[in-house]
Amino acid sequence: MDVLSAFLEGPRARSAFVLRTLLDPPWCLRIQDEAPLTVVAVVRGTAWVIFDDGEQLALEPGDVGIFRGPDPYLVADHPATAPQVLIQPGGECTDLTGNSLMESGTLGVRTWGNSADGSSVLLCGTYQTDGEVSRRLLATLPRLAVARAATLRSPLVDLLAAEIPRDDPGQQVVLDRLLDLLLVSALRSWAARPDGEPPAWFRADADPVVGQALRLLHGDPAAPWTVEGLARSVGVSRALLSRRFHELAGEPPMTYLTSWRMALAADQLLDPSATVGGVGRTVGYESPFTFSTAFKRVYGKSPSAHRTAAKL
Repeated sequence: MDVLSAFLEGPRARSAFVLRTLLDPPWCLRIQDEAPLTVVAVVRGTAWVIFDDGEQLALEPGDVGIFRGPDPYLVADHPATAPQVLIQPGGECTDLTGNSLMESGTLGVRTWGNSADGSSVLLCGTYQTDGEVSRRLLATLPRLAVARAATLRSPLVDLLAAEIPRDDPGQQVVLDRLLDLLLVSALRSWAARPDGEPPAWFRADADPVVGQALRLLHGDPAAPWTVEGLARSVGVSRALLSRRFHELAGEPPMTYLTSWRMALAADQLLDPSATVGGVGRTVGYESPFTFSTAFKRVYGKSPSAHRTAAKL
């Protein structure tokens, strides 16, 4: 399993909030929903993204923006347009005084806006997942990662635009999977852009030695890996693997493996049917005591305390 596939086991859409927005200028939305991850695709028109510190960027038709929360931002037809609508947690739309606009702006199934023939058409999908696996991906992203239409070259934006207003059986599952596919496609396009610095996981995954090692670790995290065994599996010396892994991934192989095991365990512990010992075994610890010690070293609390805190 490659690194991106492993990271995306976390933020997989499950009944995601998906909306098509049709707007005529002037329009400006203040997004303050605190969502950990949001995908915005522009179908028609130009959408300006403006952050509170003054940074601004234009999204053109076919572009996809990946927003890492929870900081607020504006999306507008022009940087000078004042906010008119607030997007609150849970996707609730209100005016500046807090009055709901959900009903007044409804234009059909999963469609909202101020014009049935909007000159600007945006697609929005919001992930609410905030598990430990998700955090590892989010931590590598800027607050806005943009995949430009020219490099994305994907039919997924048009497919999602066509599916959002439909209300057929199983439609939510279709939308969830399309949103996941669009996210993966946009992340790959953004990471591979020629004019930017790719994230560490992308550089590491592309390396013939480190990438192979990462696939082995992610494919079977519970295996009794050692640096020697991992190096033997990828056909290089222990010293070469250790040096290149640390250079590209930013930490030694076994430190990376422990962090990944604990992230998987932290998410699995949220399942009320899972036992601490059972979770420990799925990530490579036969002894519950050894697993609890490793977990506390990473998270500062025991697996049981982590589970209890997540319920509060």
